[in-house]
Amino acid sequence: MKHNEEYEPSRKMSLNEVRVYMICNFDRPLNVTTLAAMANLSPSYFGDSFKKAYGQSVMDYVTSLRINHAKRLLRETDMKLRDIAKTIGYSDEFYFSRKFKKEVGVSPSAYERATTRKVAVYSPSLLGHLVVLGIIPVAAPLDAKWTPYYYQQYQQQIAVHLKAVETTWNDDDQEVMLLGAKPDVVISHIELAGTTRQRLSAHGIDVMTLQSSGWKEQLREVASYTGKEAACDAWIASYEAKVAAVRADLQSVLKQDKFAIIRLYRDGIHLYNNKGMKELLCDDLQLSLVEEEMEPCNRPITLEQLASIDPERILLFVCLDESTRLSWLTLQHHSIWRGLRAVQNGYLYPLPSNPWYEYSPVAMNRMLDEMLLMVTGKSPNAIQGVVHGAPFLGEL
Repeated sequence: MKHNEEYEPSRKMSLNEVRVYMICNFDRPLNVTTLAAMANLSPSYFGDSFKKAYGQSVMDYVTSLRINHAKRLLRETDMKLRDIAKTIGYSDEFYFSRKFKKEVGVSPSAYERATTRKVAVYSPSLLGHLVVLGIIPVAAPLDAKWTPYYYQQYQQQIAVHLKAVETTWNDDDQEVMLLGAKPDVVISHIELAGTTRQRLSAHGIDVMTLQSSGWKEQLREVASYTGKEAACDAWIASYEAKVAAVRADLQSVLKQDKFAIIRLYRDGIHLYNNKGMKELLCDDLQLSLVEEEMEPCNRPITLEQLASIDPERILLFVCLDESTRLSWLTLQHHSIWRGLRAVQNGYLYPLPSNPWYEYSPVAMNRMLDEMLLMVTGKSPNAIQGVVHGAPFLGEL
């Protein structure tokens, strides 16, 4: 429905169609009675249904639309407050200022002067970009099972916990939670569909899509957008110094030993490598991997083929489903498996999916710590650098 398009009184509109009408016409006089009539419902039933579906009362939703658009106008234009008030549907500049402060917590003029903006992310890996810059998002995926590390660290600080398993952006529950957080911007690592951007834009929420593929470049993008360039440079410098120290420690132990990364899934064995592991193990630590794993892969391999490679050390993922666990218990008794050099010498290192499947600054830092501890037995705390914003805190 286009902006200011008149609805057809003879046609009953669905609840969502009424909501779309509100989004397109938030600057016009709107009230529960008129909106309920569009859906051919009583005002009380319409109000109850709307709040149940979208998490806000009808008029609170209208207010949210207006204030979010006011925030965008304050961020992006030099309009005077009286003109902004009129643009979003308020005839009284002072009434608008009172509503704005009640919704946002600061006056429009204070918001205009502020340099920080409320940020939301839809991916756990992007949470790993924000926290190293000292930014706590207002909404992010958090779950005790799927994102245990971030959940334990930030559950009290992040107000809105989105679903940790990514869903489509038109998920109504996700949208209700996200809008409830009242972010100024959503940072995404993928290009969102046009309809999704429109839905967010309709609520005055900007979208920043990362353009880089490497985590350092992504971190610099986020830092540039949020004014955290100095924190970014300090964190990367600290990480690189830590890499150099860990690399020296590992090379003194490993000599020419080669690693194979093995992933067990159901009854299959796979040579596995992902982007983060490749960058950490090959590029940063300059470790030797078997030739087949020099690039990201997930390649099936037989036990006999693994034995022909016979690496000195094995990094091992075992999927958590029951079928894979039974296969793993069986594999440990197989004579070929028991004959592998890595198994015989005790150089078999089980890895959890968290953080090894994640691609973010926090995950890279945690994987670096785990490699040092697994191979040398040394605690990473002695050279612990930046993890959560301020340098050299010595914390995880």
